Amino acid sequence: MSTQGHTWARQVKKEDEEEDPLDQLISRSGCAASHYAVQECMAQHQDWRQCQPQVQAFRDCMSEHQARRREELQRRKEQGSAHH
Repeated sequence: MSTQGHTWARQVKKEDEEEDPLDQLISRSGCAASHYAVQECMAQHQDWRQCQPQVQAFRDCMSEHQARRREELQRRKEQGSAHH
């Protein structure tokens, strides 16, 4: 029975520490400020149509991040090929 108690405590701790995967992605992208601006606008206006500048800024930021990520992955792939 003590084993179950230990396992249960560990699972609860892990759940408390886990961050939402989407939040992790946005944080790593460098676009968190744009994301929060969209959220704040939506909370204020309750209408996504009034938040188009914020949505577009977030979209642009994420597109830039994805392009940089693709370039980095391509570079790594080329470097890996060069070593073989």
